[in-house]
Amino acid sequence: MPICREQVYSNDYFDFIIPYGEAYTVSPPGTCIQRVDEDYDILYYAREGMPPLNIGDYTYSSIPKCFGLLDQTALEVSGILRMQNQPTLRLTGNGVLMGFIDTGIDYTNPIFRYEDGSSRIVQIWDQSIEDGTPPPGIFYGANYNQNQINEALMTENPYEFVPSRDTNGHGTFLAGVACGGLDIQNDFIGAAPDAQIAVVKLKEAKQYLKDFFFVKEGVPAYQENDIMMAVAYLDGLANMLNLPLVICIGVGSANGSRAGNSNLSTYLNRICNRRRRAVVSATGNEAGVRRHYLGQFTEEAAYEDVEINVGDGVEGFFIELWAGAPELLEVAVFSPTGEEMPRVPVREGRTTVYDFIFERTIVSVDYRIEARRTASLLIYLRFQNPSAGIWRIRVYPQSIVVGDYHMWLPLQQFTSGEVFFLRSNPDTTLTIPSSGTQVISVGAYNAANGGIFADSGRG
Repeated sequence: MPICREQVYSNDYFDFIIPYGEAYTVSPPGTCIQRVDEDYDILYYAREGMPPLNIGDYTYSSIPKCFGLLDQTALEVSGILRMQNQPTLRLTGNGVLMGFIDTGIDYTNPIFRYEDGSSRIVQIWDQSIEDGTPPPGIFYGANYNQNQINEALMTENPYEFVPSRDTNGHGTFLAGVACGGLDIQNDFIGAAPDAQIAVVKLKEAKQYLKDFFFVKEGVPAYQENDIMMAVAYLDGLANMLNLPLVICIGVGSANGSRAGNSNLSTYLNRICNRRRRAVVSATGNEAGVRRHYLGQFTEEAAYEDVEINVGDGVEGFFIELWAGAPELLEVAVFSPTGEEMPRVPVREGRTTVYDFIFERTIVSVDYRIEARRTASLLIYLRFQNPSAGIWRIRVYPQSIVVGDYHMWLPLQQFTSGEVFFLRSNPDTTLTIPSSGTQVISVGAYNAANGGIFADSGRG
């Protein structure tokens, strides 16, 4: 479907994640709808004539979040070799399909081949290739099977036949650590060297989403809906091959309450509950970068001030404040010069915008009750062109039961300058989707001394 493929790649179309069936009631004729599974659809909607992207006019959960690459951490001292060498266990990945959702893979690398030179990679879906043959039932990307990969490997220039490349190297690294084969010359072996491999190379996020989330230019970012489609693709492939599946996800996001109820986390939880399925996700490296604030109200407190340091050259950033229902909070904002955005009353579904004249900064505030899985209050604050200095968010308790709330800033690599909480908290800093209740979440430790790696995301 050429029209639908164009909508997937074009920045002139919004992408929305919609509960299954609802897309057909809200979309005009000719709008493309990509099925994820029995619970989710992806709707591609023409931007012309639509309000600009914001939380007030569109639901928070329907807007795909941007995911960034998580850090590369060596696993040499993790004890995997001792497990592999147990003769009675035979834990080498034989008979298992390992699926990778990342920047692709260098399929020509010998560590991803059998001894006879043929590939261990059974399929590659490259979402970034716009003119290839997509997988069945999917609008976009190019799909390459094992026969095509093997034929390409027998030629002098394999990329002429299977043009999928990992230009970043992150995905190849992840796959190598997880299931790279034995390389005697370099004294290397992966954790599951006998596993079969399937790969999804994610396409870059659309520019309008990068602009909305203030993703710094040149930093890789990927869309939540494309990751969900990658999971559906790998699950379907494992069903076709009748193999158990382990999905490795090397990307993460700072958007969401960490309660495991985002669209992606919910979908992964359901996949994990199926027979012969497991999902592994890194927890990120946000614990030591001061991007999380834990608020705790006492009964006598009239308000609490949260201070944020903003450095020079920051184009914009957002703050997500989350509290469990029936907690009800309101906010006001104070600029470094003392100019005040007055206390914003709770008005769900409406965006309040304030122009700080002296700072030349625009701040918008949205209130939402996110109740798809567990009811939570979200206050979404968005700062455009913030001036350098100490900004204050004054949080007022309206209805308090426990009195706890959380605030998160974007991933560190996404912001164009320094932004952090003055009184930050290192806990609850794991990234999405590692907060999923059924997902195996992998942190990092210091291989030199066996201690905790200070920046590794925490629950």
